[in-house]
Amino acid sequence: MQKQDFNDYLWLLALARERSFTRAAAQLGVAQSTLSHTIKRLEARMGLRLVARTTRSVALTDEGARLVAALAPRIEAIDADINALMAAKDMPSGTVRITLSDHALTTVVWPKLGPVLKQYPDIGIELFSDNGLRNIVEGGFDAGVRLGDSLEKDMIALRVSPDWRLVAVASPGYFRDRSKPVVPRDLLGHNCINTRHSMTSGLYAWEFAKNGEEVRVRVDGQLTLNASLPTIAAALDGHGIAYMPEDMVSGHIAAGRLQQVLDDWCPSFPGYFLFYPSRRQNSAAFTVVANALRHR
Repeated sequence: MQKQDFNDYLWLLALARERSFTRAAAQLGVAQSTLSHTIKRLEARMGLRLVARTTRSVALTDEGARLVAALAPRIEAIDADINALMAAKDMPSGTVRITLSDHALTTVVWPKLGPVLKQYPDIGIELFSDNGLRNIVEGGFDAGVRLGDSLEKDMIALRVSPDWRLVAVASPGYFRDRSKPVVPRDLLGHNCINTRHSMTSGLYAWEFAKNGEEVRVRVDGQLTLNASLPTIAAALDGHGIAYMPEDMVSGHIAAGRLQQVLDDWCPSFPGYFLFYPSRRQNSAAFTVVANALRHR
């Protein structure tokens, strides 16, 4: 079977609409002679006379009218489907999956994305709380949120929060019979609430800095957790000293429920960044989410 050139049919439809080689050629952006040659080639290939030509007008033959009647609705349906696909490309819809720590989720991401769900009902957001350094590509995530000093170099990074710091806190009851630590090494004599980011990683070594001196202390204690809110609850209950994001415990400090120690040793850390693969075509939904998270 001879291979069809569907452009020939499109040109025939244009001629049928315009009833003029001159106008149809102008609409198609081709020379009138090129259009005339194409129609003759189509007629020769089909063995049918499709167009009746006169010096003043162009009319379809019965065979040409039947062919146009068969082609037109199919071409219009294809055009409609393509236009719908193109419109969907620019319409914010679909699900965006993000992996992030519970601190980033609670203090940065959810406050910004809650309004997005109300404004864009066709967007779905899946937030996977995980304090480990998860591979977003292998995990099937669109993006992750991570501190600026732990980003992979082949990723695009978008800042979503200001810098922040960790602070050492414990309840007044905990310090009732204990002296407060003055320097980081004093923590070795205290019951500290440890943090493990994932089952495969070691315990987090608490990081301190003062006057250019950096110190990492591997603290010890009865309790190890991998989430911020239970750690704060344990500190409030007097189970030991916790090293927590300042913005999560500042209210408890102001109310006197927690007491801060080693304040002059607690450094600032680079803020959170949204990161995602550099070689990808982002959906309209992802663009909406990224713009909402962007730190301003």
